[in-house]
Amino acid sequence: MTDRGLFRSAGFRFGAIYALLLGLSATALALFLWWATAGLLDRQTEAAINADAQGLSERWAEGGLPSLIVTIEDRLAQNVDDDAIYFLADRAMHRVAGNLERWPPNVSTPGPLYEIQVMRAGIKSLANVQRFDLPGGFHLLIGRDVQVRAQLRGLLTDALLWAILVVGLMATIGALVVRNLFRRTLANISATTSAIASGDLAKRVRLTGRGDEFDQVAEVINDMLDRITRLMDGVRQVSNAIAHDLRTPITRARTRLEDAAIHAQTPDDLRAAIERATMDLDGIVGVFQALLRISEIEAGTRRSAFTRVDIAPMLGEVEELYGALAEEQGIALVVVAAREVPAYGDKALIHQAIANLVDNAVKFSPSGGTVRVTASTLGKVEITVTDEGPGIPASERARATERFYRGESARSTPGSGLGLSLVAAVANLHGGELRLEDNNPGLRAVLVLPNPEDPAPRAAALQSKHDFI
Repeated sequence: MTDRGLFRSAGFRFGAIYALLLGLSATALALFLWWATAGLLDRQTEAAINADAQGLSERWAEGGLPSLIVTIEDRLAQNVDDDAIYFLADRAMHRVAGNLERWPPNVSTPGPLYEIQVMRAGIKSLANVQRFDLPGGFHLLIGRDVQVRAQLRGLLTDALLWAILVVGLMATIGALVVRNLFRRTLANISATTSAIASGDLAKRVRLTGRGDEFDQVAEVINDMLDRITRLMDGVRQVSNAIAHDLRTPITRARTRLEDAAIHAQTPDDLRAAIERATMDLDGIVGVFQALLRISEIEAGTRRSAFTRVDIAPMLGEVEELYGALAEEQGIALVVVAAREVPAYGDKALIHQAIANLVDNAVKFSPSGGTVRVTASTLGKVEITVTDEGPGIPASERARATERFYRGESARSTPGSGLGLSLVAAVANLHGGELRLEDNNPGLRAVLVLPNPEDPAPRAAALQSKHDFI
């Protein structure tokens, strides 16, 4: 990887952020420790000097110069730590009392705290001192020997600096580790997506088993790949089904037209052949229209037409539409519903779904059978259509709503295998479901729609519905 690629790497950025945060945290901790230790020593020294100055000022006010001299000598005698510094000078800066040999030349202004080199008993040492001017031309120097404290502060400062360097090194190592872990995790995902792009649809992202965020991302990606695989399988199956189901009527229409062109003796013979071919082609157009209708429903483009509707009039219209056909085939069509069955959705789609269910029931019912249509509103709206035909075996019901799927009992019956697919698509669009159950004998199809009093949650539920293909 080039330097430019390295800096643009997400793993490098995450590692750099980790190192920066660790370095800043360690630096902040070191500064706090220095302030709490070395800084505390300096503050204690300044506080001791101020306390001494206050006490000596009181002695001067009480007894003047003799009292001040005695107090200085007493404090020097009682200074167990041997770190106190006092120097009382007259107008000419000659020593009057104290433990310094002479007045430090660079301490010229009262008020500031000076850090200077002093000689005590012939030994050079470091001291913090402060100057005070007294009445009568006298000058007082008060301080503390901080040589030991300075050495301790130096050791502490060096230790903290080394600690920062060590933390910096550890942060760099940690950043490299984080970067490598990040790269290995993404390499797993990258390898999987590359394999998928190359055509290996069975490849999946490996899970570490730790249940962390990377595993969650891997699970989402694997779920997405599973759905893509299902969709592609569905598209392949639909393509195969279209090619299989449309080949026969197209071939039949072509054969009839060719036969009519060669053998037709009269205009009536030619017209009859053309009409039969037109009927075959109309069936093909109907299949494509049904496919487009299902795709439109699954895309959710009809959701804008949702409104409050009444199912009861729809059942009456379906009864009028299929009543005569059922009577011709010796089938009793019975519709039982309340005066009003409120629902919420697309009126035309719900009507078409009910019509498809009744059409299937009439188509597969034997002569003398009964097709019963009922509607109830107990919690949810349920439209139930039952027949007394061959039904659908339990092993085939899961696939009955797939496009072009036709069970063994439906092979000899006219149809394209799209009716139940459209009903399932309508149910999913409305946030409901289509249940296929055993009617003993026959099939019991139940179209379930949500309660019309609470339409808002359905729109959100539709976004997470399982795929339709």
